[in-house]
Amino acid sequence: MAPKQQRGEATVDKLLTAALEVYAKSGQPGFTVTAVTAAGGVSLGSLYHHFGSFEGLAASLYTRCMEQLFDEMIAELNRARTARTGVRALVTSYLRFTQEHPDAALFLHACAYSGRLAAHAEQIRTAKAAKLAVIAEWMLPRVVAGEIAPMPGPVLEVLVMGPVAEAAHRWLASTYDMDLTEAARFLPDRIWLSLQPDQQPD
Repeated sequence: MAPKQQRGEATVDKLLTAALEVYAKSGQPGFTVTAVTAAGGVSLGSLYHHFGSFEGLAASLYTRCMEQLFDEMIAELNRARTARTGVRALVTSYLRFTQEHPDAALFLHACAYSGRLAAHAEQIRTAKAAKLAVIAEWMLPRVVAGEIAPMPGPVLEVLVMGPVAEAAHRWLASTYDMDLTEAARFLPDRIWLSLQPDQQPD
């Protein structure tokens, strides 16, 4: 890798790391271009050179956090041997990621509906779709084998991820009595039951 490219990648990483730290410390009100460039020790021109805009930086940070979450989930999924243990792997790895990387999890949950990412929605959708495709490829043979009820991909995603995301959101908000360790005890089996073919309506 050329030195100029190395410097560019280092600057991108520095800005994204600083942005996450600023958001974790100051929340949405303090998440400003001035705060991020100051925290990262990087010029405003450099930020715009690499990301195009502050919204572009936010979208890149969201994508990086999202890919980190999915990569951990997929790594656990690939170690599972059955549909049931696969579902458990997805659920528990999401909850573990939330506990171990609360800053990244908070950014994901808080920014998803903030409107700040709207201009880069297609970039985010494309990155997420690539990760979901890996999970779908793992699930498909289990659906064909009758271990998981056949259903549209988005519905399957909601059944598996919806309860886990809500549990994580409540824990991150710190305004609910949510214990992620307890959630990890109960949610995998409850979610697994929702995916069983004999649970489907006639």
